[in-house]
Amino acid sequence: MESPRPRPPAVRRNDREIRPADLRAGDADREKVAAVLGDALADGRLDHTEHEERTDALYRARTFGELEALITDLLPPEARPLRTDVRPVAAFFSSEERSGRWVVPTRFTATAVCANVTLDLREALLQSRHVTLQVTVLAGTLTLIVPEGVRIEMPASAFMGGKKNQVPASPDGPIIEITGLVALGGIVAKAPKRPRRSWFRR
Repeated sequence: MESPRPRPPAVRRNDREIRPADLRAGDADREKVAAVLGDALADGRLDHTEHEERTDALYRARTFGELEALITDLLPPEARPLRTDVRPVAAFFSSEERSGRWVVPTRFTATAVCANVTLDLREALLQSRHVTLQVTVLAGTLTLIVPEGVRIEMPASAFMGGKKNQVPASPDGPIIEITGLVALGGIVAKAPKRPRRSWFRR
């Protein structure tokens, strides 16, 4: 008998358990899914009836899970414009990246062994205001890209490794706490560079 699949972590808000698929989606999320449906119609993966049915469901959808269900048979997980998959990120002698619109659970794990891992949170949705990122970095590099307003804490242990926090301090923002071990490698947390101000106006 096949063992049941583990359920993703959840956080309680107002005495109600909220899971990644249950989080509310926004208009920008619907527009991204609508673009996928439009491409599928254009190349014949959906016929006009299927496209109309899914488009109707799209504008009735309220959660990430409802939106993702409309495109699960159209794109692999890594190519979808939004993801509720909260499985750990791991890379061994390779490179791995998690980016775009994805849900960052309250506790998340990332592993880089002789590898480079990039976690881009600029469009991500944090499941809580205090996220713990448990890392194992061995002879590799983990790069964390966060939007402005996020506070980074790095109590992770380092053995012949480096930890660089280049994110400006934000006392009132959500916290991402990086724990775990770094050996013969490094962790870099950074925010996107602000565009340079032009001295000339067109």
